[in-house]
Amino acid sequence: MTCARALYSATGARRMVKRMKLTNATVLVTGANRGLGRALVTAALAAGARKVYATARDAAQLADLVAAAPDRVVALALDITDATQLAAAAARAGDIDLLINNAGVLTGFGLLTTSAADLVRDFEVNVFGTLAATRAFVPALERAGTAAVVNVLSIASLANMPALGGYAAAKAASHSITQGLRHELGKKHIAVHAVFPGPIDTDMVRAMAMAKASADDVARAILDGVARGDDEIFPDPVSRELIAMYKRDPSALGRQFIAMSGG
Repeated sequence: MTCARALYSATGARRMVKRMKLTNATVLVTGANRGLGRALVTAALAAGARKVYATARDAAQLADLVAAAPDRVVALALDITDATQLAAAAARAGDIDLLINNAGVLTGFGLLTTSAADLVRDFEVNVFGTLAATRAFVPALERAGTAAVVNVLSIASLANMPALGGYAAAKAASHSITQGLRHELGKKHIAVHAVFPGPIDTDMVRAMAMAKASADDVARAILDGVARGDDEIFPDPVSRELIAMYKRDPSALGRQFIAMSGG
């Protein structure tokens, strides 16, 4: 297939996709026990979602979310790297319209100093786990008719930040997979949104000295982007500033990340 025909095909797949409406939607959020995941559950409820499946490896950590909206929040135990748990969750949540792949880990720092096991863990969760979760819920999303997948990536998906070298590499791989899924799922009338947040004030990066956005603000901006039909969502001031830099000069973003890493 020529490049021109491939571009036409990908554009056609996107045109078949309808915008996701949050009102009365049924949403599933992975990694909902803390930080951005917890904020996404709250934001989905505020946006009018009929039901939200909140998932975490330890479902007991979701008790307060359920207590706050017992008629609308359903807690599910889910480790996205566990095929058995994914199958069980997909069977239980077979009515979803929107899958938010938020679960992730940060274990890979310097590429020469991080252990092999920690590098593998970053890819296991952030890349293969995200893909496995998407594949598990595709049948439900196809049944929904109008449906969407949101993959929470990172602004470091676009250029490696040496201080988070392993994590950035995993998120870059997940970005590439997201692009591929956008075409494949577009043919099934499922929208795919890539989210590129900058630093968020969550447990993951709380110890790092840098400006951080509120998880609540980021969650609302993500859902606003989904409602607009944005393929790529930059949900906070830092990410918007850095994507503007990247568009002017892609290599400048890499230099900025080196400077931020103390290089």
